[in-house]
Amino acid sequence: MGVNVINSALFKYYDKYRTLYHSSSQLIRLITEKWFEDNMYYPFCHENHLKNYQNNFPVADFYCHSCGENFQLKSKKKSLGRSIVDGEYNKMIEAVMTRNVPNFLFLNYTVNIENIVNLVIVPKEFILPITIHKRKPLSSDAKRAGWVGCNILLDKIPDYGKIYAIKDNMPIAKSEVRKNVRKVNFFRKEKDLTSRGWLNDILLVISKIKTDVFNLNDIYKHVDTLKEIHPYNNNIQAKIRQQLQILRDHGIIEFIGRGVYKKL
Repeated sequence: MGVNVINSALFKYYDKYRTLYHSSSQLIRLITEKWFEDNMYYPFCHENHLKNYQNNFPVADFYCHSCGENFQLKSKKKSLGRSIVDGEYNKMIEAVMTRNVPNFLFLNYTVNIENIVNLVIVPKEFILPITIHKRKPLSSDAKRAGWVGCNILLDKIPDYGKIYAIKDNMPIAKSEVRKNVRKVNFFRKEKDLTSRGWLNDILLVISKIKTDVFNLNDIYKHVDTLKEIHPYNNNIQAKIRQQLQILRDHGIIEFIGRGVYKKL
């Protein structure tokens, strides 16, 4: 697209396709996919259109023909909330562990299917074991009895990993979206799952701090929680300081002095 922001309108797609399906879930999937084909750009480079895979392609819905990155689209009415329903639990965990998980696009739309309220890009590296919640198996009388699904926990993904293309009905400029993606490029380059997990956890703690300026003690308040997540690390405070140094070196935070930091 030549314009600098995307069009958030869904109503014209609803009017065009609403008679094709009786199933609301199938209709929403078609509408949002058609919207993406026409409107969504590639956030990690300067390609201006995502390509749609054929129906039933495993794992992903869209891809970039230049870089080959995959995207999976998840849509939800009203608010995105704390979690998004995803597929089979073991397959998702395997995809995370083998680094085969796609980038995600989380979208929520108005009740009357007129507009997109929020569209969030989550780079695949922020999808970690801690973000995958195992659901209860389907009951014995269900068609797929015993099948175990999962939820993606949005509240376990730090703000830095949730990059808005549309927020509260307002499209964000492409240049701003791509700048925010570049800001976490260092995280995308970290291949070790444990190291990435630590960075994610510290970024999550920082996201929870409401002020732009914070100090070490603000982070140390979360030592017990971090110990639960990383039970084999016996020096949590030293690990925290190490992660803060990495985030400082990559321009996520600024070290002011005497244990004081500022979000950038």
